Amino acid sequence: MFPDFTLTPKESVRLCALGLVAEQSRRYGDLAGRTRQFVTRLVGPSLEMMSSNLELLRYEGLVDAVDGKGMEDDALLAITEAGRKELISLLTARLRSGSDLTKLVVALKLRFLHLLPADEQAEQAAILTDAVTTERARLIDLKRQESESGTSEHLISWLDMEIGQAEARIAWLEDLSQRLG
Repeated sequence: MFPDFTLTPKESVRLCALGLVAEQSRRYGDLAGRTRQFVTRLVGPSLEMMSSNLELLRYEGLVDAVDGKGMEDDALLAITEAGRKELISLLTARLRSGSDLTKLVVALKLRFLHLLPADEQAEQAAILTDAVTTERARLIDLKRQESESGTSEHLISWLDMEIGQAEARIAWLEDLSQRLG
């Protein structure tokens, strides 16, 4: 993790892989393909993101081959108890605002939210709401500051769009919190 307890790119890939295996046992080739597909659809192709070695999951005791050997394409993998603990740790990590990695982590948290106990699901929804509320406050402050300095209307217009998107995310997350609570 980064010093602020947010996920690194490799930990985000690990979260995706562990979540997929936690939902159901998967063949290694399927796990690698689904992980790559989910991550690249959100952040685009990235060597930094995909260089994470899924074989480390078995080496570290987070998944185990139910049948097959090692991490062969046809090996059926299941999550271990240590893997479930790691998954919970990754799912409950803090968010770093304003990056493509954050967008990926939010999507992963929502994708695998059902794997957390009900009280932790509601807590994660509240944490996501707080993060977006903080992001919106920063954007509003930046808009105020830039408006006072007479900056380009293009930046102000873009900030208005970003603030509107943040407000829509807050409304959606508040609705999610009500459904979970």
